[in-house]
Amino acid sequence: MPADDTAPVAGGFAWGSPHAPWGVGEGAKVGPAPVIAGLALRSRAGGAVRRASAAGGAARGPSDPRTPRSSGVRRLYEQARRTWDRPLTGYYLILGSSLLITALGLVMVYSASMIKALELSLPASYFFRKQFVAAVLGTGLLLLASRMPVKLHRALAYPLLMGTVFLMVLVQIPGIGHAVNGNQNWIYLGGPFQLQPSEFGKLALILWGADLLARKQDRRLLTQWKHMLVPLVPVAFLLLGLIMLGGDMGTAIILTAILFGLLWLAGAPTRLFAGVLAIASLVGVMLIKTNENRMSRLFCVGAIDLGPQGECWQAVHGIYALASGGWFGSGLGASVEKWGQLPEPHTDFIFAIAGEELGLAGTLSVLALFAALGYAGIRVAGRTEDPFVRYAAGGVTTWITAQAVVNIGAVLGLLPIAGVPLPLFSYGGSALLPTMFAVGLLIAFAREEPAAKAALAMRRPGVRWKTMRRRVKKRPSGER
Repeated sequence: MPADDTAPVAGGFAWGSPHAPWGVGEGAKVGPAPVIAGLALRSRAGGAVRRASAAGGAARGPSDPRTPRSSGVRRLYEQARRTWDRPLTGYYLILGSSLLITALGLVMVYSASMIKALELSLPASYFFRKQFVAAVLGTGLLLLASRMPVKLHRALAYPLLMGTVFLMVLVQIPGIGHAVNGNQNWIYLGGPFQLQPSEFGKLALILWGADLLARKQDRRLLTQWKHMLVPLVPVAFLLLGLIMLGGDMGTAIILTAILFGLLWLAGAPTRLFAGVLAIASLVGVMLIKTNENRMSRLFCVGAIDLGPQGECWQAVHGIYALASGGWFGSGLGASVEKWGQLPEPHTDFIFAIAGEELGLAGTLSVLALFAALGYAGIRVAGRTEDPFVRYAAGGVTTWITAQAVVNIGAVLGLLPIAGVPLPLFSYGGSALLPTMFAVGLLIAFAREEPAAKAALAMRRPGVRWKTMRRRVKKRPSGER
């Protein structure tokens, strides 16, 4: 029987086959011999390529950058870098870190305040419930601030400043102001609720100062030192004077840090910056030397014993709490120092209780969250072209990071005890509400970046589908 030219050969199809995958026409008549020869040539070529690949693979050592391990590490690095440079990175860092700090703070407030509440014949969850209500209200303020346009934030600057100054004056009137731990800086609102106006003074100074410096920059007036200082520094000193009348040295330190942060962002020359810093340092030294309690706090920096009269009791027991925590802590609720040994365990020294119950891992986690929030704030301030956004974002970042450093430094024995709470973490509604509003400011500014705004617009319902429909060309009616 004669051989069929279109028969399959060696598992494939011969040239000229109507089923040939190469699409050769039916008229081609090629015998099976060239096919076998072609298969043999391809087999020898494939074997040679495999041998060369094996030889090349054996020649490359583990340090060759072309090895799979190196390429995998480089690929992961590039992917992480692209993720970090995305437009919404700052937005998610601010939102995620602030909410995690607040949630963890609620847990620690409940754990650290139970014994204190029972000592005062109150329910064990008394302080936690008040903090939870403040967190709910603060979340509402955060959402409100994150949705407000920049123009409305600027419009709030002057009313907020005047209202804060008015309340701070009321604090000094006998019968209206109330003293807590020797500092007269509270106003009772009725029932268990009270307000500390000086906490809102930080937010007022940031918004008003940012609006002032932005308007002066638009008019090119910041090149003159008098326009850079006046009226920013006098108004800041007015707030500082009202705060110091109540004896609150810690809040005055944070307000001074905010002032220096605004001057730094405005590009104050070194001589001017050093002059204001020297005046503030001189006033601070005078205020410390004229107060015995502040002098004792200064001497307790780095102390390892209680002192002859127990002056360093709080500082030393804060170190005891951190030291007994170990790597992973004694567990939630298992703190020993909160049983009357450590004063203010749920406010100024809540970080020490966190170290005792969560250990080094817990404290490093808190530090990492604050570092992420600070980095995101700097990122927002550095990427914007709006001077108000730059000054306001830088002021808020300075406020939160400086207050965290002062609080944690005091707990660690590296700084004097200033009596300031840990932002978003410690107990205190008066401190939590303006801080969460300030975080909402950062979120609003992060959303206003052009790239972030476009990325968020693409995630709205229906936008992606409409965009895809615009990209698809309509086919002719007869086309399948």
